[in-house]
Amino acid sequence: MSLATVILTGDVAELPSKRDEDWRWTDLRGLIRAVPPASLVYEGPIGPGPFEGAETLAVVNGHGPTRLHVRAGEQRVVAVRFVSHATETAHLARFALEVDAGASVTLLESYEGQGSGYIAHADLDIRLGEGARLERVVLADDEADAVSVSSAEVALSAGSVFGQTALTSGAKRQRIETRVTHPGHGATVRMDGAYLLADKRHSDITTVVVHDGVDGTTEQLTKGVVRDQARGIFQGRIVVSEGADRTDARMGHHALILSERAEVDAKPELLIYADDVQCAHGNTIGALDEAAIFYARQRGIPDAQARAMLTEAFIGEVIDRIGHEGARDAARAWAAKRLGGY
Repeated sequence: MSLATVILTGDVAELPSKRDEDWRWTDLRGLIRAVPPASLVYEGPIGPGPFEGAETLAVVNGHGPTRLHVRAGEQRVVAVRFVSHATETAHLARFALEVDAGASVTLLESYEGQGSGYIAHADLDIRLGEGARLERVVLADDEADAVSVSSAEVALSAGSVFGQTALTSGAKRQRIETRVTHPGHGATVRMDGAYLLADKRHSDITTVVVHDGVDGTTEQLTKGVVRDQARGIFQGRIVVSEGADRTDARMGHHALILSERAEVDAKPELLIYADDVQCAHGNTIGALDEAAIFYARQRGIPDAQARAMLTEAFIGEVIDRIGHEGARDAARAWAAKRLGGY
C-alpha cells in the first residue's frame, strides 16, 4: 500500500491507514476519499529555488529528469527541485541517483508548493558504490492544504558514507520517509531532521536503518518545534541483524511544544539481534526553559525575542551538522524565516 500506487490506479482502498502500524499517526485513507485528476504538464517559470549556485534539475508536477548518475571519481553538487505547480490535482515523481565507487555528491533536494490542494508523491531510489559519499539536504515547503509524501530507498556499500538532513514545515498531511540498507564493513550513516510546524500543519519523519553486516555506524538526531494546533511525528527504527556485530548505532529525538493544542508523537525503536553492539536511543518532549527565558529578560531581551533565540539555538544543533557550507547557510536562512513567528 502506498500513495504512489493510488495515484497511478485511483484505488483509494490501497491507501495506508491508521490500522497500519507505520502509518497510524498519518492516516491517508481517512483523509483522501477520491484521487483527483492528474496534474498537467507545466512548462512556465517556477522561480528560484532555495539553493543557489548548484547544477539544478527541476521535476515539475512529476515531469522532468528521472535519473542522475555520478561516475567514479566525480565530485558534484546538484540541486533537485520537486515543484508542485498544481491545484486540486495529483502527481507522482520517480527519481534514481547512482553514485559510483569513490565518487562524492552533495544532493540539495527541495519540495516546493506553488499551488494548492494537490497530492504529490516523490519516490527516490539511491545507491552508493564502495567508498562513495553522499550528503543529502532536504528542504520541504509544501502548501498548508497539500498532501505530500517523499519516500527514499537508500542502499549503501562497504565504506560508503551517507549523510542526511531533512527540514520541513509540514502540510495538511506530509511524510518524509527514508529507508537505508546498511552493509556494515566501514559504512557510516548520519541521518538528521528537524520539523518547524505551526497552524494545523502535520509532518511525519520516518526512518528505518537495517544493519546487515559487521562494523557499521549510524548516528541520528531529530528535533522538532510545534505550536498552535500542529502535529509532529517522528518514527525511527534501527535494526541490527543477526551477525551484524560491532555495530555502533545511536538515535535521539527531542521536541518542544509551544502551545497547549499542539501535539508530538514519537516512536524511536532499536531491534537488536546481535550480541556485540553499542546501541542507544533517547527521546524528550517538553517546553522552553522558563528559567533561561527569565535570565534573558533580566538582561533586557524582550520575551518574544528570548523565546525565538532559544528555539533557534535548539534547532541549530541539527543544522550545524550539515557538512556543505552553502547548504548549511541555506538551511539556517530557511529556519530563521520560519522561526520569525515563534
